[in-house]
Amino acid sequence: MPTDRVAVGAFAGAFGVKGDVRLKSFCADPASIAEYVPLYTEDGRRFDQIVLIGQGNNALIARVGGVTTKESADALKGQRLYAERANMPALPDDEYYYSDLIGLEVVDTGGNRLGRVKAVLNHGAGDILEVQGKPGGETILLPFTLAAVPTVDVGAGRIVADPPEGVLPGSGDEH
Repeated sequence: MPTDRVAVGAFAGAFGVKGDVRLKSFCADPASIAEYVPLYTEDGRRFDQIVLIGQGNNALIARVGGVTTKESADALKGQRLYAERANMPALPDDEYYYSDLIGLEVVDTGGNRLGRVKAVLNHGAGDILEVQGKPGGETILLPFTLAAVPTVDVGAGRIVADPPEGVLPGSGDEH
């Protein structure tokens, strides 16, 4: 995906039989996703209109321009939506768009490589960086706090981490 776009949500399938979609928003204010049109999928499909009509289980319910059947809504399931970075609000120095963090190299404070950010998770208690070490290897779940992640340098493509005790394999008390 071009770096001039930011992931703002994903389609979660059809809602009903008239082409309405379930939409997961990655925005701090979930409803603001509709303000960032046009939105694009990874394959380049463009959506110029998104009208929010309700809220369902963990998703917004929306009408999306060009989607008029249950089948066409279901075909979009799992596809991420991206907005033009120029349409997004500016962030303070200590805040980041999730999509800017994914793929960054993570090193510890001694310069040892820990892996790359695979995903940013949030289950309600704060953001967690999922760091993939070797391909197919274990992932590290790193709290995205100032104490555990003192340096984020998006321009250099690097995060410096100071993982809490027990986060790295073999670093905890293993009795």
